[in-house]
Amino acid sequence: MPPRRSYDQYCSAARALDVVGDRWTLLIVRELLAGPRRYTDLHADLPGVSTDVLASRLKDMERDGLTSRRRLPPPGAAHVYELTSRGRRLLPVLQALGAWGQDELGERRPTDAVRAHWFALPLLRALEGQGIVHVRLEEGEFHLFAGAEDGPVYGDGPAPAEPDARLVLDTDACTAIARGELSLADAVRDGRVTVTGDGTIAKALRA
Repeated sequence: MPPRRSYDQYCSAARALDVVGDRWTLLIVRELLAGPRRYTDLHADLPGVSTDVLASRLKDMERDGLTSRRRLPPPGAAHVYELTSRGRRLLPVLQALGAWGQDELGERRPTDAVRAHWFALPLLRALEGQGIVHVRLEEGEFHLFAGAEDGPVYGDGPAPAEPDARLVLDTDACTAIARGELSLADAVRDGRVTVTGDGTIAKALRA
């Protein structure tokens, strides 16, 4: 494997960018925040990345201690990639980057891909408290682990256990929240988000 490129600057920001500054790296982290993923799943949810670039980035990330690779036991018998504890510490970096970039969203372009779970991080920023939240959008459904300190912070499909809250909203409302134009609490009060459930998160949103 070729040596990692470096800015050769004695600065923590520059050193961090040596590790995560290559194109696609942070988006791979975004996908792996859902937990272990197979290569084919990563490729499917990163439209536009070539197989060569994805394979190269995953090797770099494993070398730099951001990810690890393991083989699932039968009947799965497939290799999966997952974040290490160091990789998971990039969550607040992605959250801050997403908050900074919300003004860049603008109107969705015809060429823009979208996946339901890409709204997970903006919604996590909008939620307070701890618990499992099930979210249903027009594009699909996913679940969030609000306040999670370790492990996955979101996942595709239904929640693995009874959620503390269920949210149903359309893409326009979710996009407005992601852009910072609308708070989740205001969206609930305006009837743009339907909240059900008996957990503390659901009760707080309905308050």
